[in-house]
Amino acid sequence: MEYVDKKISLLYPKGESNGFRIMSEVTMHDLGFDTICEAVADKKDGQQAMIMRVLSKMTDDPYVARYRSDIFEDIYKNPDMCKSMMEILDKINFLRDYGSFKKKYEEASGIWELMHRLEEINEYIGYVEAIYQCLSTADIQSEGLLGLREYINEIYHDNGFEDLKKDISKLKSSTQDLKSVTVGINLNERFEANSIGLISINNKYFTKSNVIGNFYDKIASKSPIKDGTTWDGSYKFHPLNPVIEDFQYALEKTVMVNVASQNPLLVGKLAAVPTGDTTEDVTRYMDRVTNHMLSLVVKNLRETLNKYVSISITEITNLIPEFSYYIRFAEYIKKLEKHGLKFSKLQIADEKEPDCMMRARGIYNMKLASVAISEQTEIITNDLDYDKEHLVYILTGANRGGKTTITQAIGQLFVLAQGGIRIPGEFFLFQPVDAVYTHFPADEDKTMDLGRLGEECKRFKELYFAATKNSLLLLNETFSTTSFEEGYYIAKDAIRAVLHKGIRTLYNTHMHKLAYDIDTFNEEETEGKAVSLIVKAKTGQRSFKVEIAPPEGMSYAKDIAEKYGVTYEMLMEEN
Repeated sequence: MEYVDKKISLLYPKGESNGFRIMSEVTMHDLGFDTICEAVADKKDGQQAMIMRVLSKMTDDPYVARYRSDIFEDIYKNPDMCKSMMEILDKINFLRDYGSFKKKYEEASGIWELMHRLEEINEYIGYVEAIYQCLSTADIQSEGLLGLREYINEIYHDNGFEDLKKDISKLKSSTQDLKSVTVGINLNERFEANSIGLISINNKYFTKSNVIGNFYDKIASKSPIKDGTTWDGSYKFHPLNPVIEDFQYALEKTVMVNVASQNPLLVGKLAAVPTGDTTEDVTRYMDRVTNHMLSLVVKNLRETLNKYVSISITEITNLIPEFSYYIRFAEYIKKLEKHGLKFSKLQIADEKEPDCMMRARGIYNMKLASVAISEQTEIITNDLDYDKEHLVYILTGANRGGKTTITQAIGQLFVLAQGGIRIPGEFFLFQPVDAVYTHFPADEDKTMDLGRLGEECKRFKELYFAATKNSLLLLNETFSTTSFEEGYYIAKDAIRAVLHKGIRTLYNTHMHKLAYDIDTFNEEETEGKAVSLIVKAKTGQRSFKVEIAPPEGMSYAKDIAEKYGVTYEMLMEEN
């Protein structure tokens, strides 16, 4: 089982996937979902794998199916909302992956880093507002999206985003006034710089850029050299520690620093000094003294960050694959509908017909949809029910008559419906299953140790004990890899066991004798009844339509023989 660690989810109403059964890759392949997912999503961005993971997790809780289905309908009906939501979520995801949210906050961080981080929070607040606005203006009815809207609203108000926006505005306006800094240099008797200190932070640029010229002007001017170090105002000298001995290079770079960058907080980066030189501490010093001079701003900034640094954007960005799941299916279904294919929303049987396990009308195999469109062929639809009187179907018919196709289609209905997706068909009323189990012919290389029949028996036993009366079991030519007598003997006991356990089952087979034994199976006290289902054929033509009827294997063979002239009478006439 997998725990989904988030407060809000569009797939898991309770925020977790505990209680879900995970179907194997083999089962998903048997049902044709690898082909379906290739048509629905792009493999490059990982969405195919994501969709397969979602579909493969199943629960028989009808609330989950209804919750997802209602969300899908909102997604289906609001394409503009979906487009806007994905754009916003992508931006938030970019912040999460490439912003400073993942970086550990340090007290020693410079002003620029702190302001940059706060600016990211400001962007995040804007995105939260945009999501709420997007959900507020769309016509949504589902519990999931209404809950998401309320959740976003709570994030905004509970975290005081409105006040935070005002704080950010004030902080930005304060720091934007920083245009230049003035430093003081102490000289020894040889006029060598032996220490440097910050005098002031100014809101105007220096007008002279020639540092040596400025220095000369002061020395050569008529005004005397200032007596002492007393300054007007509250300016203080903030010394650099340790003392720098060789300071001539740094002097030329930092006596009067003109902060011409658009981001004034980069002052600590302007003193370019040689690597390995003791003066390399100047750049770090500029960061420290700037922070010191802006102590009140920095203090407020740090308090703000400490308050909001715990804001997690992971919960919201986790919605991106969930939205993508619904959106990709909605886009694909709309594409198929333009070509005349029908899809319908699921209905839960316990609300209308509690004795009904499934009532499906006009259904078809979604795997064939893209092929039918490209080749402009007609898709044959079918009707089928599951209830106590129709619990186990024994499906017979000619080879290549569509038995496997309809078997796949039944499994697809449950998986898609419980994933919240519209089903391929006109009507689908059902009780959800806890899992779908498939027993299709295995590859040759998987049967080397036990042999094909041994492998089939072992696999069937595992599936049988894993399944419950709330499961769906699909058997495709099971026990057909041996002689008819051996296969029939094993299959007969398997059907009896399935009936006693009450598992919804479709068993397609070429062993017509199993279908002739229906009355024998139904004589026992079981959870339901077995029924013979056939693929109809007329005059040797495959119809791909199924109906409840006795097996017609012999009559179909006779039609084929007559069509190609190989009956005894016809052969004798030709002789």
